[in-house]
Amino acid sequence: MQVRLVMTVIGKDRTGLVESVASIVAQHGGNWLESRMCRLGGEFAGILRAEVPAENQPALLEALKELQANGLSVVVQPDRPEAVSHAGKLAAFEIVGHDRPGIVRQITHALASHGVNVEDFSSECVSAPMSGEPLFKAQARLRIPDRCDVAALRRELEQMAADLMVDISFAELEDGR
Repeated sequence: MQVRLVMTVIGKDRTGLVESVASIVAQHGGNWLESRMCRLGGEFAGILRAEVPAENQPALLEALKELQANGLSVVVQPDRPEAVSHAGKLAAFEIVGHDRPGIVRQITHALASHGVNVEDFSSECVSAPMSGEPLFKAQARLRIPDRCDVAALRRELEQMAADLMVDISFAELEDGR
């Protein structure tokens, strides 16, 4: 029997960090299923899903704990896919504008108040091409429940964009793409 695990990994960025985790997974008969990993500042952060034979899980967990001696923190949780609902429609959301504190909080508050789940989110601050001022960019994949009034959500996001003086795009995706 195979068990699926979700792991979070964080530590000082360095060469070989991902390989150290991948080697431990492979040494315990595991299969790396999917991951999202990146460098943020001087830290490396990531999440991954792996599958491992149930009898190898205890040894895998012990081996991952040993990575702490090298400054890498790994937290492992069982994968619980049955808790995830895929009901509703997918949507793509993007925002671009001058950076200021509170943008993510305001947008995510509006989404949550409409019952929208953020399935994937990435953001960055870059220098604006002409002015060099901080420019905030974010992209998200959203799961919109069937009970959500999409027109009301769209109006609220457009009003928020006007208040924050940012550009947004919000589009429902067909066929889950």
